[in-house]
Amino acid sequence: MPIKQGDLVILYYEGKKYLLSVKPEIFHTHCGYINLSELEGKSFGDQILSSTGEPFVILKPTLYDYVMKLKRITQIIYPKDLGYILLKLGVGEGKTFLECGTGSGALTCALAYLVGEKGKVISYEREEKFIKIAKENLTKLGLDGRVIIKHKEVIDAFEEREVDGVFLDVRSPWLLLEAAFNALKGGHPIGILVPTTNQVVQTLTTLKSLPFVDIEIVEILLRSYKLNPERFRPEDQMVAHTGYLIFAKKVLSDLVK
Repeated sequence: MPIKQGDLVILYYEGKKYLLSVKPEIFHTHCGYINLSELEGKSFGDQILSSTGEPFVILKPTLYDYVMKLKRITQIIYPKDLGYILLKLGVGEGKTFLECGTGSGALTCALAYLVGEKGKVISYEREEKFIKIAKENLTKLGLDGRVIIKHKEVIDAFEEREVDGVFLDVRSPWLLLEAAFNALKGGHPIGILVPTTNQVVQTLTTLKSLPFVDIEIVEILLRSYKLNPERFRPEDQMVAHTGYLIFAKKVLSDLVK
């Protein structure tokens, strides 16, 4: 299908990737400029030459590209954690998910992308400046219609009930575990992200005092490798610790012994 105005594309040149919207605008690079309107009618995989004759490849953006290129004023949840979170929460078409701690909206975008047009994401955030950025990111990806962002700090309870999953990305998640329990459908998952071990311990202690089972705590590390086949070895730097992930599932309290 030909690229049309308003589409998001990746322009790739010698390892550099630029996520751009196709519109009548000049995009300047270190090796000349490109008139983005000239991308209209081309296909993904085609090339376009800059004003200096350098070839840029036009690639189809993936969810990974969207997340890594988001506008941000907070730390985001990295793809290495996002993939596991989405699978553990069972995110899928038509489901409803509750999130507390929108931040810049990385997980919000991923959830909205996967629940589809019939699904819904409800996200709570107390900082107005974060909400503004998250809404910009969602709108850029055309996902804003799938998300309700509530400018509210949750104290005792969420307004929703019978949601398919809950994710907490807040400083003191143990204070919201009972609220999350009450919002969840029976047998459904909660996910939590915390950066420090003392937060893990306090969260785990509270989890065990409530009707949750199938508790899991993991840390995910991702290491990239150099692309030289004659000197193949790991990259010198890596994104190592980003946070601890905690998962559990709700059981009906009157069945817990």
